[in-house]
Amino acid sequence: MKSGTRIQLSFMMFLEFFIWGSWFVTLGTFLGANLHANGKETANVFSTQSYGAIIAPFIIGLIADKYFNAEKILGVLHLIGAGLMYLMFRADDISTFFPYVFGYMVGYMPTLALVNSVSFRQMTNPEKEFSSIRIWGTIGWIVAGLLISYVFHWDGKDGMEAGQLKNTFAMGGVASLILGLYSFTLPKTPPVKSKNEKDSIGSLLGLDAIKLLKNPNFLVFFISSILICIPLAFYYQNAHKFIEQTGIENVTAKMAIGQVSETLFLLLIPVFFSKFGFKKTILVGMLAWAVRYTLFAYGNGTDLSFMLLIGIALHGICYDFFFVSGQIYTDAQAGEKYKSAAQGLITLATYGVGMLIGFWVAGLITDYYTSNPVENFWRQIWLIPAGIALVVFLLFMVLFRDNKKQAA
Repeated sequence: MKSGTRIQLSFMMFLEFFIWGSWFVTLGTFLGANLHANGKETANVFSTQSYGAIIAPFIIGLIADKYFNAEKILGVLHLIGAGLMYLMFRADDISTFFPYVFGYMVGYMPTLALVNSVSFRQMTNPEKEFSSIRIWGTIGWIVAGLLISYVFHWDGKDGMEAGQLKNTFAMGGVASLILGLYSFTLPKTPPVKSKNEKDSIGSLLGLDAIKLLKNPNFLVFFISSILICIPLAFYYQNAHKFIEQTGIENVTAKMAIGQVSETLFLLLIPVFFSKFGFKKTILVGMLAWAVRYTLFAYGNGTDLSFMLLIGIALHGICYDFFFVSGQIYTDAQAGEKYKSAAQGLITLATYGVGMLIGFWVAGLITDYYTSNPVENFWRQIWLIPAGIALVVFLLFMVLFRDNKKQAA
């Protein structure tokens, strides 16, 4: 790959995840502090990510793969996203905000696949080249958090009282505008399918790989993937608001510790996976979720603040050891014909079904404890996903039969 192309793709990845990190981390806090949303309303907003993940294959499969260059669709979607971000910035109540964020996530989630498509098409050896491009996305997410906390101070006490968290949407909108225009300068990535080639709904959603569920081990993994995303949704929906209420300062920047951890543990996966196999690797990831939420439940923002920071830092193990290991396992089990379909099926199960259920459960539980006050409100909230993660860990440990073929 030419150095100029590498720089182009790296900047694309940086902006792609800078945009997401600029507003999604603080979203739960913003909804409560600025729009006075309750648990159900907050769940509805976060669920738009899952709806976007479910709808995304249709946009990619029906449009990007057959009719228009990927980089052009990427540009159009981000230009539309910039406009929707501006409307989200201007919204002053939850009923006005929701349709804008819904439209935005339906348009943004397909771009996650599009930036990968644009990248892969320029590579001769994706296995070696992609990680050095993708890491700039994580850097973009981290930079967004640092700007919010240390440069603009939007998540500080004074900023929160002044309602400045809404400025995160303005920052995301500007970045979306830049990426939208920049996308038209990216390497040309024409459609890969003939316009006359027919796509079924099943193929678009990865359902062609449904036959993999005949394998008992893959079925256990598939169900576990849905279930473990329920506690994951608690983190996205509640973590920033929780950490902020403990009194810890510069919350958004400290939340970026999770992305730093993600980068480090990503490098360890090949070693851990080859030495211990798939089952042990993914079990460590599952157990890390239970440990993280237990740390959140019993930590605080003063003498036990280190427990909260460790919980954030566990994100690398929680995410990489489960999701990345799961993608490797799925690729190995699918066979050449169903590799893409199998990945689509797992994405639908996790970001679609699993997290959709999780957001709703988190919202209902928050509303329940708000209406029925208890001592240690957040402890009660966090012990529930900790328990769910532990149950999934135990079920997977008992039901999944590891062997050399599956660990390879």
